[in-house]
Amino acid sequence: MNRRQPSPSDEDQEAEDRVVAEACKGDQRAFERLYRAHAGWVFGLCLRLTGDSGHAQDCTQEAFVAAWRALPTFERRSRFSSWLHRIAVNGVLSHRRRARGRQLFSAEEHVEELEALAAVEDTPGGIDLERAIARLPQGARDVLVLVGVYGYSHDEAAGMLGIAAGTSKAQLHRARSLLSSQLASGPVSI
Repeated sequence: MNRRQPSPSDEDQEAEDRVVAEACKGDQRAFERLYRAHAGWVFGLCLRLTGDSGHAQDCTQEAFVAAWRALPTFERRSRFSSWLHRIAVNGVLSHRRRARGRQLFSAEEHVEELEALAAVEDTPGGIDLERAIARLPQGARDVLVLVGVYGYSHDEAAGMLGIAAGTSKAQLHRARSLLSSQLASGPVSI
């Protein structure tokens, strides 16, 4: 159930590297191409982390604004998509901190948004799984989305979330246990 962008071919990666280099120099058209290529993936990540399409759209927009501003400092030690995903995760976490005291991210109230996202997936039971993910406690959901869905390592997810790798592992175990109990069809393998 890995939702990370597929690894591009060497030829595709070279083409994207050229577009990234142009965007780093301030070329807005190049950045628009990067936006079109990555906006869907960033939105999906934000939607799964927030459980709300409006907040996910805000976080997606904020991620691209932040990426545009930070592009001159992008050192290309990682793929652009990995760098952008980390900016998006940081944006979601920042959005949460700003909203402290209000219940901004209530995934259960927005299950229909996640169902729509799941409908795009070609996996049997995808809607039930998305609904169950939306109902997870925030910490367990965050780790499940980053590690179980997007394929980040526990160390990477822990770094993004500001937790220990052991906590990430415990949260993933908790998420899997909660998902198993939520889904009528039995244990979930993520």
